[in-house]
Amino acid sequence: MKRSALERAALGHLPLTHVVYHVLLSLSGASRHGYGIIKDVEDRTGGRLVLEAGTLYAAIKRLRDDGMIDDRPTPVGEDARRRYYGLSELGRAVLRAESLRLEELVELARSARVLPGGERPA
Repeated sequence: MKRSALERAALGHLPLTHVVYHVLLSLSGASRHGYGIIKDVEDRTGGRLVLEAGTLYAAIKRLRDDGMIDDRPTPVGEDARRRYYGLSELGRAVLRAESLRLEELVELARSARVLPGGERPA
């Protein structure tokens, strides 16, 4: 299977830290500002992951420097002082590649009967 240049570039960023993965996942559906990302991650994880501002902004800086996220215009009616972020094409490809990698790991755990659903045929 021949991979595109974008897919090859995405694979070069793997594996992601859990913080980076959750930030990219948060931005996959909508542009958000920093506090919006924090709240979305907290909501998605049922409160199991609460990002501290310093952790988030360090991740944002790295993601911007690596070209995975970019600045977005502030939506009409929102506070113009807030900086909004969105996924770039590379960021979306990295998120997909990491999600597929994690899916493969889960399938391995199922086949080893570490997780349910991996019953082997008789």
